[in-house]
Amino acid sequence: MHSESINNSAPPVVSESSIQIVKATAPAVAANAETITKRFYHLMFTHDPQVKKFFNQANQHSGAQPRALAGAVCAYAANIDNLAALGPAVELIAQKHCSLCVQAEDYPIVGKHLLAAVKDVLGDAVTEEVTAAWAEAYGLLAYVLIQREAEIYAEQAAAEGGWNGYRPFVVDRKVPESDIITSFYLKPADGKAFPSFTAGQYITVKANIAGEEETAPRNYSLSDAPGTGYYRISVKREPAPKQGAAPGVVSNFLHDQVSEGDEIQIGPPCGEFLAPSEEELAAGEPVVLISGGVGVTPLNSMLKSLAAQGVENSVHVIHGARNSEVHALGGEMRESAGALKNASTHVRYDEPLDDDLAQGRCDSTGTIDRALLDEVLPDIKGLYYVCGPKPFMASVVGDLRARGAGEDQIRYEFFGPKGELAA
Repeated sequence: MHSESINNSAPPVVSESSIQIVKATAPAVAANAETITKRFYHLMFTHDPQVKKFFNQANQHSGAQPRALAGAVCAYAANIDNLAALGPAVELIAQKHCSLCVQAEDYPIVGKHLLAAVKDVLGDAVTEEVTAAWAEAYGLLAYVLIQREAEIYAEQAAAEGGWNGYRPFVVDRKVPESDIITSFYLKPADGKAFPSFTAGQYITVKANIAGEEETAPRNYSLSDAPGTGYYRISVKREPAPKQGAAPGVVSNFLHDQVSEGDEIQIGPPCGEFLAPSEEELAAGEPVVLISGGVGVTPLNSMLKSLAAQGVENSVHVIHGARNSEVHALGGEMRESAGALKNASTHVRYDEPLDDDLAQGRCDSTGTIDRALLDEVLPDIKGLYYVCGPKPFMASVVGDLRARGAGEDQIRYEFFGPKGELAA
């Protein structure tokens, strides 16, 4: 499986017989999917360790990434003859790959080890015919992703001040937003132009940490409005890591070792979690922004963007935090909502300080649940944007669905394998 056979001008053809073989063997793959994907990562990292840089090892150690890949493989097999159904997933993966600088030549590596893992786990059931059928299927998926990623790279490079890969930015300001969240204001080190972004997108930080093996780049949502003259990320300090694979290694590095005037390597804006378009806003639907903890960052950017546009749609903002000590960007969000003609905000703390409620720092106490959504949201119409920790998002998305919101209404950002929200 060579890169030139994947990255050619005409899409590979998956024969009807191969489609039927993939569908027939999909149940066996699905039944062993997590074992297969764990074996896949072991093979790939052992024999082609250069690709390890693309993967957050915290997700490997937790099992999140193998589980997510297992789900993706099964979804692809189930839709091998209806790839249009995978459109949103393709865009998510392509944007993520471009944020990590994945290239066409990386795909044959993945394909080789994935097919080997299937053979290792399923044994004699994987005949030459089965291997060939899955190779055809993988070749088509790789082609689709490579073509979309080539478009994204071209768009990034063609943008005013745009670039591909990583570019040095200077930390112009470093501002604490709460006890655990700090904002970093970033400007190009060369002083030249850099592209704007769409509210909701993220940039990628490549950290070179002394004493650590190469650390996978990390994505951080842009937390301010487009067009400010800087990029801003607001980073939560995660628990101190015990080893490089643990979560928190990059956030602690940024908090403790990066100062104003320092340079860090930044990738261009990416992401498919985008603020409502002009066409969507023109339809007059309400916009609902629901965040938990540091998940406020992309939604704060969206809210500022809506305020700058002066939209007349009703905008409902709901945010959950532990208490005022860790609540970040609350003043900015209230100010932005106040600038809109038809906006409401509701802040709920689940572990409030003694005077948080009395001092008006929050509007209620408890968790963001179905009862609160029913109380503060008028009906199920609208576009719902959700971002926060995994349990928070799983709960809120589930409640929105239970209220009758359709899948086309619910949009969410989750920095981790999205399959983890399925349950």
